[in-house]
Amino acid sequence: MSLTELPVSDNLFPGFRLLDVQTPGARIRVRVGGEGPPLLLLHGYPQTHALWHKVAARLRDRFTLVCADLRGYGDSDKPPTDSAHQPYSKRAMAQDVAQVMTALGHERFCIGAHDRGARVAHRLALDHAGRVLRLATLDIAPTREMYANTTDAFARAYWHWFFLIQPAPFPERMIGADPEAYWRKKCGSGSAGMSPFAPEALAHYLRCFADPGTIHGSCEDYRAAATIDIRHDDADGGRKLAQPLLALWGADGIIGKCFDPLALWRSRAQDVRGHALPGGHYLAEEVPDLVAAEFTSFFGEAA
Repeated sequence: MSLTELPVSDNLFPGFRLLDVQTPGARIRVRVGGEGPPLLLLHGYPQTHALWHKVAARLRDRFTLVCADLRGYGDSDKPPTDSAHQPYSKRAMAQDVAQVMTALGHERFCIGAHDRGARVAHRLALDHAGRVLRLATLDIAPTREMYANTTDAFARAYWHWFFLIQPAPFPERMIGADPEAYWRKKCGSGSAGMSPFAPEALAHYLRCFADPGTIHGSCEDYRAAATIDIRHDDADGGRKLAQPLLALWGADGIIGKCFDPLALWRSRAQDVRGHALPGGHYLAEEVPDLVAAEFTSFFGEAA
């Protein structure tokens, strides 16, 4: 594995390093900064590591932060896929970021993760249990259990779950006709509209999502979630996460209205706590002070 230092051309993470980490499976773009115990931060769909910029500013004095673009997203690699969607399984994506943390010298660490990144974090904590100390998730419940408990209300609100898993290249062509319009539709339908997104972060998201490789990679992420990821979950045979897990979700979002997040997480983890925060789906950008306070308290217990 190798590290390449890159020039920084934005003001999203003042004082942070921008790196490409070449792992055996993919080149992963990361921001690294702060001081203290290591905390890996993973983003969701259809965003990038930039979603952590507000939270990072509040945590940099307490933690060494590693904010990564998942494979298929942002400025990380978009590897070719296969018929089983294995290259975009959460197992493969988790392996990438585990190797990133190894390359950066962090053997054991905590994880804070939003949306798709939290699904990667869940698999990472299962496959690399000895390395993950604690896990905090933002606005999700476990993938398999969400599919198994799908209702009409959930399907209507999370229509993209069922659109993106359609065989390639149908979703890719539809989204690729106007990526920005799609992105704004997908991310502007919450209670806070577009207001949580700082202009520089929004420009970053839109630039990255305009790449056909990102559109395809993110579709593959969802296709894997509905197929190979569930098979991996089933193969666990009821094994639960042993690490403490903090589940936070938006009081104005869909997760808490369509599911019982704590009950679903308790079916997959031994030690679960959590509650709703005021806001919608994009908590790290809507209520960064609250997210940072929750992370500080929860991850501080691991010290």
